[in-house]
Parts: sequence; C-alpha cells; structure tokens
Amino acid sequence: MAGDGWASGAPTAEVYRIDWLPGTDVLHGICHCGAERTAEDPVELWQWMLAHPTGHHPTGHYPTGHRKEMT
Repeated sequence: MAGDGWASGAPTAEVYRIDWLPGTDVLHGICHCGAERTAEDPVELWQWMLAHPTGHHPTGHYPTGHRKEMT
C-alpha cells in the first residue's frame, strides 16, 4: 500500500490499542480513528483494525469493566 509507511520503513502516526478485559477472555480494541470493538479472537480484532475505515464508527464508548486512562 503506497503511502502507509511500510515500504519506506518510516513510522506512521496511527496508533492501535488492544486491552485485555481482566476476568474475561475479551479483548477491547481501539483504532486510531477512535472506533472501538470487543472480541475474543485477537486475529479478528486486528483484521478489523487494519480494515479501517470499513466498519469503523467512533463512539467513545468503553465496555463495562474497562477504565479509560487519564492523560
């Protein structure tokens, strides 16, 4: 993919985050656009993130048991 930084080795500003929800088998992913999704399968979560913007709707919602870290 041209312009994504992979071919040149240059870093991108896109940040993806996956957190494990303690006490569950659930992972919570946050795309660089702010869209969020939960899944038990890490491959499914990464495929969703890397498919951006398909299926991405930023909500700012955090699942029960997930704490947003203060910056």
